[in-house]
Amino acid sequence: MTEGFREVYGGRPDGVWAAPGRVNLIGEHTDYNDGFVMPLALPQTCAVQAARRDDGVLRLHSSDVRGGVTELRVDSLAPLGATGDRGGWAAYPAGVVWALRAAGLRVGGVDLHFESTVPTGAGLSSSAALEVATAVALNDLYTLGLDAPRLAQLCRRAENDFVGVPCGVMDQMASACCTPGHALHLDTRDLTRRQVPIDLAAQGLRLLVVDTRVKHSLGDGAYAERRAGCEAGAAALGVRTLREVPYEELPQALERLGEERLRRLVRHVVTENHRVSEVVRLLDAGRTRDIGPVLSEGHASLRDDFTVSCAELDLAVEAAEKAGALGARMTGGGFGGSAIVLAEASEAAAVGEAVHDAFAKAEHREPRVFEAVPGGGAGRITAS
Repeated sequence: MTEGFREVYGGRPDGVWAAPGRVNLIGEHTDYNDGFVMPLALPQTCAVQAARRDDGVLRLHSSDVRGGVTELRVDSLAPLGATGDRGGWAAYPAGVVWALRAAGLRVGGVDLHFESTVPTGAGLSSSAALEVATAVALNDLYTLGLDAPRLAQLCRRAENDFVGVPCGVMDQMASACCTPGHALHLDTRDLTRRQVPIDLAAQGLRLLVVDTRVKHSLGDGAYAERRAGCEAGAAALGVRTLREVPYEELPQALERLGEERLRRLVRHVVTENHRVSEVVRLLDAGRTRDIGPVLSEGHASLRDDFTVSCAELDLAVEAAEKAGALGARMTGGGFGGSAIVLAEASEAAAVGEAVHDAFAKAEHREPRVFEAVPGGGAGRITAS
């Protein structure tokens, strides 16, 4: 468990912490609109072996990235966002150190060695897992006494203000706060949350993740463009965020918008919030199979109104549904990454094979298909 740290730093870590990736069941591009989301934690995690230092030096190393140790001074950390330079993978844990110190917390030097099984570039929040793993380690090493939601908020600040990515808080909250066997129903406006049971195995169901293993460059700036468009739509409607537009009043709201682009963005966000509420209602009623069509509706909205899908994601959804899946949709920011598929357990293997066959026929890169089993949030996994 600690061999990597010893090889890099020549000593023993003070402990090992881990934070999971996440897959979002429903509620896409709603978190930065103060809306509702419903992620669940994946079994795949980012683990960090960490040891406190007393000299103000931050050393970072990852077994998943080529290169040596990145060495920085904690009192010299400064945001990268204004420069347009994301700073590579090391900016994310460095940003967490910066965010904790900017919040007035006494955080000093530390040696960190990361090992992750969360696929990168797959829309499964590998960056949030990296951030949250760092945060929980520092929380323990420096006895900060912060709870999981507060750590998630500080990790979001690290990504927004230090790295320069205008993400919402869903990914960090999922990585920090999910519990096994549940999906996290999160209100991103006030961070109230509820753990909703989702026992797929007991109902003879499987939730598959299809990692298309592609990421289109269009997504680099398109996320910020969609966010700006949502803000423009809210301003045109005279509300602070699109969360304040009631689903029942959507037709009237759309009539007030003169620009078709804004109509489409607003329609997606408002209907997506409604879909989250519908999935919660169905799960509470024990009607898990019935969430399948809601997932498929969400994909159509992301594809046609929010326009963040791509050929590979559309093919994964189409092939899965043709093979008998109960529902499927892209998950994450879009322009590549992953889709999720709800299927009967007895048909899951055939659905996965159908997706593989469709990708091969289209001469796409071979996808990676695995089961998503709702897991728990971040924490310490060993003392040393």
